[in-house]
Amino acid sequence: MDARTTKRKMAETVNHAHELAEAFTAKRDRLLAALTLIAGVGLIVALPFALRAGAEFFLPVTAALVVAIALVPLLEWFERRGIPSRLASALCLLIFLTVTVFAIGSIVLPAIDWITLIPERIGKVQAALSPLLDLYKSFDRFVERILSQIAISPDRTRMVTIETPNSLSGLLTTSAPHILIQLFFALLVIFFFLAGWTTMRKRTIVSRGSFEGALTTARVIERVVDSTSTYLGTITVINVALGALTAVIIWQLGMTSPVMWGGIVAVLNYIPYLGPIASALLLFFGGLMVFPDAWGAMLPPLVFIGLHLVEANLVTPMIVGERLEINPLAILISLSFWAWVWGTTGALLAVPLLIIIKQVFSAAGTPDIAGFLFEHGTLTHVGEDEENEEGLVDSAGGVT
Repeated sequence: MDARTTKRKMAETVNHAHELAEAFTAKRDRLLAALTLIAGVGLIVALPFALRAGAEFFLPVTAALVVAIALVPLLEWFERRGIPSRLASALCLLIFLTVTVFAIGSIVLPAIDWITLIPERIGKVQAALSPLLDLYKSFDRFVERILSQIAISPDRTRMVTIETPNSLSGLLTTSAPHILIQLFFALLVIFFFLAGWTTMRKRTIVSRGSFEGALTTARVIERVVDSTSTYLGTITVINVALGALTAVIIWQLGMTSPVMWGGIVAVLNYIPYLGPIASALLLFFGGLMVFPDAWGAMLPPLVFIGLHLVEANLVTPMIVGERLEINPLAILISLSFWAWVWGTTGALLAVPLLIIIKQVFSAAGTPDIAGFLFEHGTLTHVGEDEENEEGLVDSAGGVT
């Protein structure tokens, strides 16, 4: 009887020790996860300010990497035809530079002529806007009359300070060397990234410690390259077609410099939501400098708005939507974030960067913040492929 009691007590002691060890391990894992979460939150909070403060370095590097990733399929096409990597990289860079120089030349050179005409045609713009200005003045006088009847406080005089902007020549003189240095640095990044792409990809995959890690790495690289290049290539074709069609129609309407306006439309259409609005406003202002009244000046922006509605609601969803599905809210948040960090260039890079981040998290796994806070206390979560392979969607159509 004593021996049985002793064995039972020993078993209870061992079980209790196991329970204590498991509880200690769980607390240790949760503590490590909490520290990881705190460090991650701190990094997320500090990263935007670091990117904004170091824009002179991070902006050209990020833009160059996005362009280089988009050029990878062209590089691989050259390599499959027996062209060495460095020569193929140089050819890709030359094609990119040719297209970029043509686009900049078709926009910037005519734009300089338009800017020089603004002082001469500002009177014409004011005359064309005079009906709208008269309507605004009448409404303003009506509002002032109503407010004067209910006003209980004396008028306050407002001081407005107008700063004279710097001259265009002075701005170009001071900023051109800096821009050229950043451009040269970005071109070097593109060339060396493409030249070492094949070797770097093989080394990255082979260096993984397990077959599963190598498979995940290969999947991430393939998805990032395919999605980024597909999106940028498809959107570029769509934007060029939209700009060309806009240029042809407004040329028929009598708008001067149609190639410039088509280029502006094509470039600004890379920026979701805000780009088309800016294009319409610029076309309206340009129309005021050409057409005799405001109603004629509204024709170019109306033409563009009609074409953009067809492109945004029919063409782009039909072509891009089958390959890439992006949440509009995520696009808006990404656009706001990168525009705040890097301005107009950041807005141009917002969607490609969102695609890259989405594909990395989709293939490699996302942090499980909800699981850490409310369930098991870990920060790991499998990717979409693993979820599909494990059959997390039950037969009733619900997600387990």
